Amino acid sequence: MPELPEVETVRRGLSPVLEGRVIARAQVNRPDLRWPFPEGMAARLTGARVIRLGRRSKYLLADLDTGETLIWHLGMSGRVLVSGQMLGDYVHAHPAPEKHDHVVLDIEGGARITFNDPRRFGAMDLIATDCLDTHRLLAGLGPEPLGNAFDEPYLVARLRGRMTPIKAALLDQHVVAGLGNIYVCEVLHRAGISPKRQAGRIAAPRAARLVPVIRTVLAEAIEAGGSSLRDYRQTDGELGYFQHAFRAYGREGGPCPTPGCGGTIVRIVQSGRSTFYCPQCQR
Repeated sequence: MPELPEVETVRRGLSPVLEGRVIARAQVNRPDLRWPFPEGMAARLTGARVIRLGRRSKYLLADLDTGETLIWHLGMSGRVLVSGQMLGDYVHAHPAPEKHDHVVLDIEGGARITFNDPRRFGAMDLIATDCLDTHRLLAGLGPEPLGNAFDEPYLVARLRGRMTPIKAALLDQHVVAGLGNIYVCEVLHRAGISPKRQAGRIAAPRAARLVPVIRTVLAEAIEAGGSSLRDYRQTDGELGYFQHAFRAYGREGGPCPTPGCGGTIVRIVQSGRSTFYCPQCQR
């Protein structure tokens, strides 16, 4: 499932196409994805101008001049393709329709945004913009890891007394929004912290050092266009490249890249998810 860097990469790719533009025509090709689409979604989007395209956790948020916001989750296999618009040095022609093109937005000026989702775990909803923070998908989310509210004192306080493993604590979207399995594995490896260590037993100075590591890993991943493991693509169809910089995730049996370590990356299962780490240098 796309994590924060992948969703932010998609947001940056869509922003010059959507922001300030009118959705000339919205085409919705099925009644639902993960959940039913909101009633009359195509009609409510058609003719609306996108004032701002933002992101909260793993959700894209398109504020419309109609007073509503489109909430968009890519799901496990969702891909967003922009065509009919200059992207870098190329203009991608509109592709032939595909079976799983569930939502198509034609934008003023000729651009087209196609949401293709074979597994149909994606989701879209419309809500009044002034009620956005109370939406069931967004209410209760923790601070953004790249925002000012996520700092060392905050994380130390949220981890204090928690008996869950540190990996589970960082995956808790109420603690910090947008982190997923891949990037938590990478963060803990760089920080030298075992994913099995109880969060509340990590000394405050060591827990505080997680904050800059989280920010660095996410910034590097965004710069690389995210990580492409299965379905994820950028809006121009290109792969992300951060998977080539993985130090732990997916490297089971490989040598630990930490200088002077000499250990081997292993895989364990925590709460049904694969965890990759080095038992020698992550304590």
